[in-house]
Amino acid sequence: MNPQTTCGADVPEAFATLMPTIAENRGMLDALFADVDIMLHREFQNAENPSLRFCVYFSDGVSDSMLIGEEVIKPLILASNLPQAPGLYPAVRDHAALVGDMKETQDMQEIVEAITYGDTLLLVEGSDTGILISSKNFNLRGISEPEGEKVLLGPREGFNEGIMTNLSMLRRRLRTHHLKLKLDKLGRQTKTGICIAYLDNIVNPALLDELMGRLEEIDIDGVLDSEYIAEFIAEGSALGFRTIGATERPDVIAGRLLEGRIALFVDGSPVVLTLPYLFVENFHSSEDYYMGNLYATYARLLRMMSFFFAITVPAFFIVIVGYHHELLPTGLMFSFATARQNVPLPAAIECFLMLLLFDILRETGIRTPGYVGQAVGFVGGIVIGQSAVEANLVAAPMVIVVAFAGICIIMVPRLTMASLVARYGTLLMASLFGLPGFILALFVVTVHVLSLRSFSVPMCLTADKLGQTMGQDGIMRTPWPKMVTRLAPLSENRVRVRPKPADSDGGTEDA
Repeated sequence: MNPQTTCGADVPEAFATLMPTIAENRGMLDALFADVDIMLHREFQNAENPSLRFCVYFSDGVSDSMLIGEEVIKPLILASNLPQAPGLYPAVRDHAALVGDMKETQDMQEIVEAITYGDTLLLVEGSDTGILISSKNFNLRGISEPEGEKVLLGPREGFNEGIMTNLSMLRRRLRTHHLKLKLDKLGRQTKTGICIAYLDNIVNPALLDELMGRLEEIDIDGVLDSEYIAEFIAEGSALGFRTIGATERPDVIAGRLLEGRIALFVDGSPVVLTLPYLFVENFHSSEDYYMGNLYATYARLLRMMSFFFAITVPAFFIVIVGYHHELLPTGLMFSFATARQNVPLPAAIECFLMLLLFDILRETGIRTPGYVGQAVGFVGGIVIGQSAVEANLVAAPMVIVVAFAGICIIMVPRLTMASLVARYGTLLMASLFGLPGFILALFVVTVHVLSLRSFSVPMCLTADKLGQTMGQDGIMRTPWPKMVTRLAPLSENRVRVRPKPADSDGGTEDA
C-alpha cells in the first residue's frame, strides 16, 4: 500500500455549510454518505408542540445508540415550554439535551469528521446551526503490559489504541498544569488525531517549534500508525539506527517528559513517539529505574557489549580463520582446522548462510503466534545446527559464533535493524579484505553513530556533556538523590529537583 497523497478529502463547496431546514441538511448528508449504510438518522418532534421538529444523524457501530435515545431524543420529545425559533436553539442546547459535551457548528467538514468518529449531529428545524454531541462508543483492547517491554519490577500498564485512554494514563502520572496536550489531525483521508504532549516549564521551546514545523510539512492520505509520522519527521540513518524514540509504556513517557522531551500520541496506535532521542537510550530499560542503580548500570553495560559483539564477532572470526591464523594459540588453531577439514564451503560463505538461517528462524519464531513460535525457534535452531554439523555442512565453531551473535542481537531489540545492517556490512568487508576491511567497517559504523542527530540534537553527546552523561543517567544509572540535573540540549530548566540549602543563610547549591 502506498499512502502517499493523491487527492483531497474536502467537502464540496456546495455542501460547505448547513441550511435552515432539516430536509436540505439531510439531503446534503445523504449525498455525502451515499452507499454508507451504517449512517443512520431519526426525525422526531416535541410531544407538547409538534411543530418543533428535530433530527439526529449518527454512525451505527461507533456511536452509543442508547445514549442518543435516552439523553438526546427522549428529553427533547418530553420537554415542555420550548420556545419557537430562533430562541429554540439556545433552549435545546442549554436545557433539553442532557449530555455534557456539546459543540455548535455550521461547518460541514467539521460535521463529517465528527460523525465518522462517533459523534451525533442534532439538527433543529429553522436553524442553520447544528449541535455536535459526544456519543463515541469504541470497542478498544484492554490495558495490559506491552509484550515487547515486559518488566519484573514496576508498573504493568501499557497504552492501547485509544488516544484518550492513553492521555488519561499520562495525566494520572503528571498531575500538574504544566502538562500541555495539543490536539491536531493528520491525513487527508483518515483525519487521524494526534496529540503533542510536553511540560511547558521544562521543554526546550526551540525543539517544540522544530517539531511543529516538521508536522506541518506532512502531506499524506492516511496515518494508520505512529511509524508513518516517524518516517516523516525523523532524521534518516543509512545503517538503520532509530533517531526518534518509541514506547508503549506510560511510565516511560512520563519520565521522558520530566527530562524535557516531547511525546507524540497517534490515535489508533499504542506506540508513542518521544523526541529528541539519544543513542544511549537504546541500552536503557524501564526496569532500570525500579531496581538498584548498581545492577541497572551492570545491565546497561551488558547491553552495550552485546551490541558490539553482535556486529563484530562473526566478522572477526572470519578474519582469524581466513586471514590471520597466527593470532590464535597453536592448540586452538589445530582445533579449528580439524573441525573445518571436511566442510566444503569457504568460511565466509558458511558464515553468511548460517546467519541468514538464524535470522529466518528468529523471524519465524516472532511471526508464529503464542508459545509455538518460541518452540519453533528453539527446536529449529538445535535440530538444524546439530544436523548441519553432523553432515559436515558447517563447522561446530561456526555454529557457536553465529548463535552467540544472534543472542547478542536479542539483548538490544531497539537496535535489531541497525545491528543486522552493520553486522552484514562488517562481515562483507572482513571477508573481502581481512583485518584492514574489518577495521575500516568498524570505523565507518563509529563515525556514522557519532554523526547521528535527533531534531538537531547530537545523539552522542559531545565531550563537554560526557561527564554529565556518565554521572547522571546515561551509561550509568546513579542513585536518585544524586540525579539532580537534566541535559542542557533537551531542557531549558536543567534543575531536576530543588537543591538542599547549602548553609543556614538560605543559599542553595548551583545545580
